[in-house]
Amino acid sequence: MQRVRELPLLVVLMALCGLAMLVPAIHAEISQSHRVARAFVYAAVTVLVLAGMLGIVVRPARRRPGARHQLLAVALAYVVLPPLLALPLLPEEGGGLQMRDAWFDMLAAFTTTGATIFGPADLSPSVHLWRAMVGWLGGLYILVVALAVLMPLNLGGMEVLTGRTPGRSGASQITEVAGFGARLMRFSLRIAPLYAAMTLALWILLLLAGEGNLVALCHAMSTLSTSGISPIGGLSAGQAGWLGEVLVFAFLLLALSRWPLTRALGLQRTQPLWHDPELRTAALLLAVVPGVIVLRLWWGATQAGAGADIAALLRAWWSELFMTLSFLTTTGFVSASWPQALAWAHQPAAAAAFWGLAILGGGVATTAGGIRLLRVVALFRHSQDELERLIHPNLVAGQYGVARQIARQGVALAWVFFTLFGLLLAATTGLLTMTGQGFENAMIMSIAALTNTAPVVSILPEMGQPWAAVDLPGRFVLGAAMVLGRLDILAVLVLLLPDTWRG
Repeated sequence: MQRVRELPLLVVLMALCGLAMLVPAIHAEISQSHRVARAFVYAAVTVLVLAGMLGIVVRPARRRPGARHQLLAVALAYVVLPPLLALPLLPEEGGGLQMRDAWFDMLAAFTTTGATIFGPADLSPSVHLWRAMVGWLGGLYILVVALAVLMPLNLGGMEVLTGRTPGRSGASQITEVAGFGARLMRFSLRIAPLYAAMTLALWILLLLAGEGNLVALCHAMSTLSTSGISPIGGLSAGQAGWLGEVLVFAFLLLALSRWPLTRALGLQRTQPLWHDPELRTAALLLAVVPGVIVLRLWWGATQAGAGADIAALLRAWWSELFMTLSFLTTTGFVSASWPQALAWAHQPAAAAAFWGLAILGGGVATTAGGIRLLRVVALFRHSQDELERLIHPNLVAGQYGVARQIARQGVALAWVFFTLFGLLLAATTGLLTMTGQGFENAMIMSIAALTNTAPVVSILPEMGQPWAAVDLPGRFVLGAAMVLGRLDILAVLVLLLPDTWRG
């Protein structure tokens, strides 16, 4: 165990990926798909041998890594692992995909974005299982990184609570007690059982609801990782129906706040649930957004003479409530009742509302992407204080600290993040238009990449699946945006700043 802690993070991750490839290999063998199983076994052996060779020749670090080295080790996983994860899909037995297609699919899965250029019928069931597994492992990876690396470095949204300089304050005290590898190992061993247990519970519940075995497992992994990956094109094509959506809805609530995970790990003080600012903000959004959209649909149905249909109204309300939570947590599952609600109201989809929800994102230290609710809370409270100052110029406003759980300096950092997000969205959109994409397609795909929510492109039926039409330079742009959105923009900024190189 001590030797494993001393190994570079990338070597350990490579070995874990090689072992994970044996799961779809076993599934393919049980399904009598011997050629697919052989492709996964060969790829697993290749990756394990490569990891073993690197593990032998790499020497343990003589000093504790600083902030830059820790963030670099974390970020390298998104550069090196996707090509290795794509190896089983390259041979003819595994699908005969081109490297650029398989790499993009695996990068989107590992960042929990879920973008794919393939339809459900284009890949074998074992490959669909592999895509869901990669997304699931990507969710577990970001959870461990968030608690073991980003939180001690005041990144990933925690800078709003502490108000300290991202990437510098607080890290030295923690690394003196536990090194980088020790922290990763400790949090991995504590988070993985909880993460796997919740996935297993949802899998069993979906099976009891009538879902198929493989589909239930993929949807359970996609829900806990918020990747939205489905082997059949989404929940609407499944057999679990309304009950399956209720089960997924219940587990998606875990991505609204760090509170459930940190409380389970004993990292947070006991406090009433309603005091969590992220959960309160999410509750407000879940109450207001579906109501406004349903009111719009009801008005359209009334104009068409169908406004008195109470059953249709309730179906519309549920579909909007489910999709509000789904896109707020950056999962992107679409309710099976949603097309019926649009047909009942004779109204187009309120696409901008779901794009905005994906941009807001879920809680910090969760598998959700986006800007994160805690930063939204910080800016809302700051705006509230400034409005009060307009009415009472001499008012001493701004009750920060423990009373309001927001640091005064954290508001400025939240503004920095919002500004960087807007600039990156504009830059990504501009670069995609230079590759030949139309402005609307480029903007929507940029939102999907930066928020790690690929299903936002399916809100507009006329867009179809535009990922396949993106050329290789465009895919590099989208891949970089996915990594920036997944790893956190401030973390990448800290990694690039020269001041952190001295650590």
